[in-house]
Amino acid sequence: MGRSSVRTVAVVTLAALFTGTATASFGAVPEEVTPPAPIVSPTGQYIVVLDDAPVARYSGGTAGLAPTTPQKGKKFDAHTPAAKKYSAYLKGNQKKAADAVGVTPIATYDTALNGFSATMTPEQAAELQNTPGVKAVYPDEILHPTAVPSTEFLGLSGQGGVWEQVGGTDAAGAGVVVGVIDTGISPENPAFAGDALGTTAGAEPYIEAGEVVFDKADGTQFRSPVGTTADWTADDYSTKLIGARYFSEGAAASGFDFQYDYLSPRDGDGHGSHTASTAAGNLDTPASVEGIDFGTISGVAPAAKVAAYKACYAGPDVLVTDDDTCSGVDLVAAIDAATEDGVDVINFSIGGGAATSVWDAFDDAFLGAAAAGVFVSVSAGNDGPGASTADHASPWYTTVAASTIPTYEGTVQWNGQQAAGVSVTVPFGGSVQGEVVYAGDVAAAGADPAQAALCFLDTLDAAKVAGKIVVCDRGTNARVQKSQTVDEAGGIGMVLVNVTAGSLDNDFHSVPTVHIDAKHRTALLDFVRGTSGATLSLVSGNTTGVETPTPVIAGFSSRGPMLADGSDVLKPDLTAPGVAILAAEHNGPDAEPTFGFKSGTSMSSPHVAGLGALYLGERPDATPAEIKSALMTTAYDSKNGDGSTSTDVFAQGAGHVDPEKFFDAGLLYLNDVDDWAAYLEGVFQTDLTEDAEPIDPSDLNLASIAIGTLAKEQTVTRTVTATTAGTYTASVEGVPGLDVAVSPSEFTIAAGASQQFTVTFTPTSETAVEAWSTGSLTWTSGDTAVRSPLAVYPVTADAPTEVTGTGTSGSAKVTILSGVNGDLPLNVSGLTPFTQLYDRSVKAGGHSGNENSGAADGGTTYFVVDVPAGTTVSRFDLDAATEADGADLDLFVYKIKSKQDWTATSVTQSATEAADEQVTLFTPTPGTYLVRVDVFSVPADGKLPWDLRYANVAAAKPSLVATPNPLSVTQGVNAEYTLSWSKLRANTRYLGLVQYGDSAVRTVVTVDAGARG
Repeated sequence: MGRSSVRTVAVVTLAALFTGTATASFGAVPEEVTPPAPIVSPTGQYIVVLDDAPVARYSGGTAGLAPTTPQKGKKFDAHTPAAKKYSAYLKGNQKKAADAVGVTPIATYDTALNGFSATMTPEQAAELQNTPGVKAVYPDEILHPTAVPSTEFLGLSGQGGVWEQVGGTDAAGAGVVVGVIDTGISPENPAFAGDALGTTAGAEPYIEAGEVVFDKADGTQFRSPVGTTADWTADDYSTKLIGARYFSEGAAASGFDFQYDYLSPRDGDGHGSHTASTAAGNLDTPASVEGIDFGTISGVAPAAKVAAYKACYAGPDVLVTDDDTCSGVDLVAAIDAATEDGVDVINFSIGGGAATSVWDAFDDAFLGAAAAGVFVSVSAGNDGPGASTADHASPWYTTVAASTIPTYEGTVQWNGQQAAGVSVTVPFGGSVQGEVVYAGDVAAAGADPAQAALCFLDTLDAAKVAGKIVVCDRGTNARVQKSQTVDEAGGIGMVLVNVTAGSLDNDFHSVPTVHIDAKHRTALLDFVRGTSGATLSLVSGNTTGVETPTPVIAGFSSRGPMLADGSDVLKPDLTAPGVAILAAEHNGPDAEPTFGFKSGTSMSSPHVAGLGALYLGERPDATPAEIKSALMTTAYDSKNGDGSTSTDVFAQGAGHVDPEKFFDAGLLYLNDVDDWAAYLEGVFQTDLTEDAEPIDPSDLNLASIAIGTLAKEQTVTRTVTATTAGTYTASVEGVPGLDVAVSPSEFTIAAGASQQFTVTFTPTSETAVEAWSTGSLTWTSGDTAVRSPLAVYPVTADAPTEVTGTGTSGSAKVTILSGVNGDLPLNVSGLTPFTQLYDRSVKAGGHSGNENSGAADGGTTYFVVDVPAGTTVSRFDLDAATEADGADLDLFVYKIKSKQDWTATSVTQSATEAADEQVTLFTPTPGTYLVRVDVFSVPADGKLPWDLRYANVAAAKPSLVATPNPLSVTQGVNAEYTLSWSKLRANTRYLGLVQYGDSAVRTVVTVDAGARG
């Protein structure tokens, strides 16, 4: 289980409306006025998810509506009569929900997700959240694209390559449709060239009743509507580009200015064309950039068809990375449409920062897509190299990190030293020599030297730069803008140097440029700044004599571990080429096609999407889990910058993809929608999706094993299905400080058969706690090796989540299982009495009124609570005076800026189907909190009295004592101590806390000193 898996609070409604750092604004609220419901979307739009399963996941149960989810071994078809009938039923319920609060949907979803998006007030959102039949209401979210021959590096081309193994390039992805959710597509680019569409059914795609129809390799059909706009016509579709749709309602409703992009499927940014051509661009497409011929490029699955779903739009300056927009409303619409159309693969090179949950609106939609049999590849994000920066935490899609491939290089030579970097602007076979200056030392009059060091426009002194080579620091402004600055000041060349770990990018600069790594910066600047008249040379190619190692995980590539819902899923799943990838770019309707180099996990994700298409071209009935498992277990270790082997599972996941092996994986780790539902039940300990028996999240049958919390021996179960018969023997590498036992450690299996095994992790005297221990498990049979990454987080102790006691004086025995040896300090806080909170209609007995006349919605009440500095734990208890059928209360706790500024910076909620709710905050940020109670539903008599208490516990409270303290402990052995208290006030409830050493392991203590008030 993960670090947060032991819960005292059930947090439900899928993922909290605002979990983490979403921002809400309430305005100034006078004391006599109840504040409005603090569910605020930054765009004014919300995604509403309803209870009924979407079409791709509906297994029956509603009278008159047959199941529509695909049977095992079958692919989803959204065009059957049953699917259309159930879709109409969902749309009817969506309309009823929207009408109930007086909003008009701007987009509806029914295939991968059941719900709609609408512009509404916070009050309407709160009302919808409390409406029967509504599962969740998500504020809209703005995401961004996570943005260079890689096919040769992957072993796809050439004699004996993967394309040859699958029947040649004409068969590489044949019969498969790759859906790309991105910034659109440039139909004129030769990477997407195809024949004109006819109207006669046959092997080629054709037009029928206003739709492009394609008979796929799996026996189902792809169908997508033909659309036209001022810059997009029916002629832009072809036998290659068979789908092109755009979704803009969310962006429009948020006020986005479309003048810099096209309101059509046409790409106005280049990101979408780049990812689409990387995944499935045509074979041997000639590519030149800035007049330089780079030969030909090919997509990973050149025979696959492409369908573009535009949901992202470029802003006024495409060189600025955050002026684009990808509205969550539009992204969900694109996922839903791609699933309904019948794509086989989705590429999603879009992200929103480090994942905080495995279950948000996008995860829900992708669960529907995966349930429909769609293989989904997503980018891990570009926020590395720091830990826990990766996006996309859910297990039903494949999260991809970015690594390097051999690229065009250049060398900086100075004073007998040299540093290889990347360059396409130093003349091939040539060089540039000259005096060199550091940009930070040649700032123009009145310019900020810090901005000059970054080579901002108009910051360099032309008198000091003319005829010289300039060293510019990377960061803040666009890389190509830096060389523009040097050029305009009269410079003849540039050394672009990273300040911290990062990618090396092949850009087309205004002057000859070599981009080098941060490790060379100190030596270079010492020479430049310490040598009068210093000179250096920029030379084409790598002249160091040392081959640049590849693949190396890019510095920008986001890392795990995931801090999402227990850390029991290891992400990223794997890595693929993502640095200096050459592919298609954007162009206007009457302009010449363009190409360019880009870096990012945006570029690595479509490589994996293309590999998914290759796999499906050979095995059309393969499931998403099969493809993911085959890719992961055949991957190999990446390299460090010095050429040594990297085993960092949080950077590379299972390793770098190896297409030459993934068709012969040997053993597969299979899972499907039932397993994912059981996993979600285990994560959230509540009914979030379909009925399922919960499993320990670590037991989900993935091709990786992660345990987010280990204080004692834990056994994890896996099942493998053989593609290759043999006798397989287990071996474990790494996982320092833990004993790892595999049972059985050897088995013989026939092709098609399955074998269950267990892996037991046992702490030892050498175990380091509060730190990850990683390694790998490999099953070997002859030349077949099936490898899985392992990651385990040992903790200081396995302690009870909560201890209760009674009486004004008393004690309680507490037993823990220690994960360490020696003396363990018991850091005690409390006891602190709970404070009763009342609304303005307090009734006798201390219960709030809210005794309405039977309406389902009993209203919302607010309270303001101050949390002082030094608080170790805060708890908010909401208790109903009745447990009658129909009683349901919900509790929300918001951190707000102040009593004058009702802007929420975080929220925690407890919103189960029960009448009692509880929120506990450990080491809360001091300040003002807004507590909201929603009466979701009341019993038949219309009465639901309730009370609300809170307590803030500080360390300096001597009324709770732990004995002995410190506690002498032995790793793996139970230890007992006593908590005691005295002289408490009668008829009062108290709260305390025990923290074990410096760890995050805690036990909450509650004492009822007599009858409750």
